[in-house]
Amino acid sequence: MTSTTDTDGTQNQTVLDAIEKLDHKIDTFNEKFDNYQKASQSVVNLAFGLIASATIVTLAQAIFRR
Repeated sequence: MTSTTDTDGTQNQTVLDAIEKLDHKIDTFNEKFDNYQKASQSVVNLAFGLIASATIVTLAQAIFRR
């Protein structure tokens, strides 16, 4: 009976180690995804800012030429 218990304990530890490794990989992926999401949002904000600036400059030129 002792060998069965030892085998079960070893298998349980192996499974727990594998779960811990997966948990670490998921945490790393979440960090990378958060960074990507923040960077993408910054690029979108920059694009909207540039479009708004170009629109304002174009309208100002059209208005003040008169």
